Amino acid sequence: MGFQIAIDGPAGAGKSTIAKMVANRLGFTYMDTGAMYRAVGLLFDAQEKFPESSEEIRKVCDAADIDIRFIDGSQRIFLNGKDVSDVIRTEHAGNTASYVSTFPEVRTRLVALQQELSRTCDVVMDGRDIGTVVLPNADLKIFMEADILVRAQRRFDQLAEKGETPDMEQIIKDLEARDHQDRNRAVSPLKQADDAILIDTSDMDREEVTEEILRLYKKVKDGAL
Repeated sequence: MGFQIAIDGPAGAGKSTIAKMVANRLGFTYMDTGAMYRAVGLLFDAQEKFPESSEEIRKVCDAADIDIRFIDGSQRIFLNGKDVSDVIRTEHAGNTASYVSTFPEVRTRLVALQQELSRTCDVVMDGRDIGTVVLPNADLKIFMEADILVRAQRRFDQLAEKGETPDMEQIIKDLEARDHQDRNRAVSPLKQADDAILIDTSDMDREEVTEEILRLYKKVKDGAL
């Protein structure tokens, strides 16, 4: 088993961006677990009627072919043979992912897949429950936090860069709803692992956060942390 870096935190804290930068600097594999939940959300969106019972949810999950491929160093998500990597990057997909992640049947399926993939390489994995559930024995655990207004501005800028016309008030409402849902779900709620190091990114740029994690990585490798 390789070196494992787990990065958790709420939506908009910058987890995915930083995880990618850290993985690139270290030559590690980056695994975006949030994309997996977005793909499952897309799958449930396609159902004529949203499954309600545990058995129905389990059947949908078991029948789904979720494939993670790394193409030219970039993670791509395939759902039933179709590349959905770009389709899932909408606010609706993110909100749906937060909802479907509350179902134990969904989490069981995806956690098993994430753990299986992480056994074969040095990995940087980000999500909501990586340090607490998916990689409880990770070599380095980071919990990234940021003020909600900062997170909302980052989300606004991301959507604007894509040519969309985001509504700041709606983004804040969505983040508040997702925070509440993620932190209060019965299964694997978002929380800082006891041995995770907190990094508040509110007043830090991407390079500063990346350098801080690389510094912590070196300390772990040197046995100083």
